[in-house]
Amino acid sequence: MANHVSSLKRARQTEAKTAVNRANKSKLRGTLRTLREAIAKGDSKELKAVYSATVSVLDKSVQKGVLHKNTASRYKSRLNARVKAVVTKAA
Repeated sequence: MANHVSSLKRARQTEAKTAVNRANKSKLRGTLRTLREAIAKGDSKELKAVYSATVSVLDKSVQKGVLHKNTASRYKSRLNARVKAVVTKAA
């Protein structure tokens, strides 16, 4: 355990930042799960709305440092391909 005042403060800051990062990561996982469920259902209108919300959360997670920008880009690309396949298949 930390003994110095500065190291105690850093420990408190780390706990707070960890809680924020955990909440952001949890929100991200939840939106990804929602999108994957919408893809499984195959409803085009709902899918477009859920996809745009998911992309927004991905971009925000990059800004907040939860994900690397290339990781978010890869997610968006792969999810867009899956959404596109479902939408074109339905049409």
